[in-house]
Amino acid sequence: MTAAAVHISLGQLAATLALVAVAVAVSLWQHVELERDIGVAVARSFVQLTAIGYVIKLVFDQDNLLFVVALLSVMVLFGALTARSRAKRVPNAFRPLLIALALAGATTLGLVLALGVFDPTARYLVPVGGMVIGNSMTAAAVALNRLGDDVAASANQIEATLALGASSTEAIRPVLTRSLRSAMIPLVDSTKTTGLIFFPGTMVGMLLAGAEPVDAVRLQLVLLYVLLGSVSIGALTAALLAYRAFFTSAQQLRELPA
Repeated sequence: MTAAAVHISLGQLAATLALVAVAVAVSLWQHVELERDIGVAVARSFVQLTAIGYVIKLVFDQDNLLFVVALLSVMVLFGALTARSRAKRVPNAFRPLLIALALAGATTLGLVLALGVFDPTARYLVPVGGMVIGNSMTAAAVALNRLGDDVAASANQIEATLALGASSTEAIRPVLTRSLRSAMIPLVDSTKTTGLIFFPGTMVGMLLAGAEPVDAVRLQLVLLYVLLGSVSIGALTAALLAYRAFFTSAQQLRELPA
């Protein structure tokens, strides 16, 4: 069986707004007060996805690695900006996040290309790169958010450990471990339950397009394993670079913002 293109008309797209209306109705009924947020989310998703669709079409038509690198670089930049807004208790979080996302994307894509898993073309690199950067962004944001909260909660313990002669790395290691665990657990758990509780989006998309189930499963497994690696790299890099901002050059814990 060969894969066939799936065509969705504007009428079919508009029909799915009925489900958005259900979400709005639930919010109104239970006084959740999310109606405005739902409306903004729907409008932004339509505009953003439509715009990126034209950009991706241009990149695919050009099939030039420079265009691919430029698009992925923009994704890394916006990913770091977005993640920074979720890590407000970490000083100067933007730089660690930018480096972490860039390293996760470059390392992961470089490895899968070197192993011959994907061809070095825009049609493979753009969607896989987007998934890698997006998931790494989420993991790095969770790691730094947990890091900031735990440093604030454990300030007395960290200072006591420093007073006993420990280095800043030794004093903050338990906090780093918890931060990395929080960042990685969601993807690990979803990987465990893939195929039993839910079907991932890539697999569903391929099946809807008419691909053989075995091919859809194998591609989904490749992507899951790629994401596990990229999330680990992104979260670890962000945490290792960011924790230093909590300490002075004399290995003392800085005064934390309220």
